[in-house]
Amino acid sequence: MTTTSTLPTYNGWATYETWNVSLWMQNNQFLYNTAKACVEYCGDNETPYEKFIRCMSNGEMYTTRDNVRWDSVAVDHDEINEMMAEFVDVEDNQVINHQTIPCT
Repeated sequence: MTTTSTLPTYNGWATYETWNVSLWMQNNQFLYNTAKACVEYCGDNETPYEKFIRCMSNGEMYTTRDNVRWDSVAVDHDEINEMMAEFVDVEDNQVINHQTIPCT
């Protein structure tokens, strides 16, 4: 017997907010490069997406252009972290083409 999830999704993502965040990260060069850097440089005490949220806050960019807050509780952080992990070259764990805002 095959079991399928009955939870509603939005374009394959957990929520509209998760989809919107992923859409902006994957289709805006600046956000994409920042997200890649966050994967490589996040500390042991934070996830790549937590670092990304901090970077966006430091740059006073609190939302996507569709007014979805990066730190919205409706964003599925696990899904976004999985997507962000795919942004780096897994073979040698290098991030290419850094054009990001500084995060402290």
